[in-house]
Amino acid sequence: MRKVLIVSIVATIVAAIGCWFVADKVLAVLLNPVTSLGHDIVFIGITEALMTKLKLSLFLGFLVALPVILWQVWSFILPALRKEEKKLFTLFVVISLVTFLIGVSFAFFGVYRLGVAFLLRFAGPELVPMLTIGNYIGFTITFMIPFGLVFQLPLAVYCLSKMGVVSHDFLKRSRKYALLVIVVIASMVTPADILSCLLVATPMYILYELSVWIARLVERGKARAEGAAESA
Repeated sequence: MRKVLIVSIVATIVAAIGCWFVADKVLAVLLNPVTSLGHDIVFIGITEALMTKLKLSLFLGFLVALPVILWQVWSFILPALRKEEKKLFTLFVVISLVTFLIGVSFAFFGVYRLGVAFLLRFAGPELVPMLTIGNYIGFTITFMIPFGLVFQLPLAVYCLSKMGVVSHDFLKRSRKYALLVIVVIASMVTPADILSCLLVATPMYILYELSVWIARLVERGKARAEGAAESA
């Protein structure tokens, strides 16, 4: 386990060093929702711009190193798995990585851009936004990561349904509790306004409903397999 941790940390640091050289281009993309509307981003501390670039490079390094990190975890678990389980786990890791990146991309290019544009226009011409680079990038990253994690929900439900841990009926009965949790999470990662909360909560709830549907399909497949086994 120590080797997995050390290799993961080293991979992230090395990737972060490489990402330092492209951080300015990525920063321009992240700032686009604000700069495209004619607004500027400022920094109010001597080290704020430098520290922001370091944090961004580290975040990008983590994303780049994610396949290595997942591979290390896979290698650690590999000896305990049977041949069929190895194939399934490999597929799980690949799908998990892809869905995480899809979630992060959807968060920024879909929800985030629309939300920022609306909120800046909502302020009206009388108010001038004074956004600092540190707060803006920190909020942007904090906004995107939960989407990457939430996009794992359908995959997690599929695996848990296969194992018999959760059922379609349980997920249906838990809708109101799930909605409450989603709203709480959305309110924690967004500013104190209803629109941002809705922009985050809506796709999260859609993913929950997709998970309910997936659990139903899994149960139907298991029922058909059991019926075929009994008839044989």
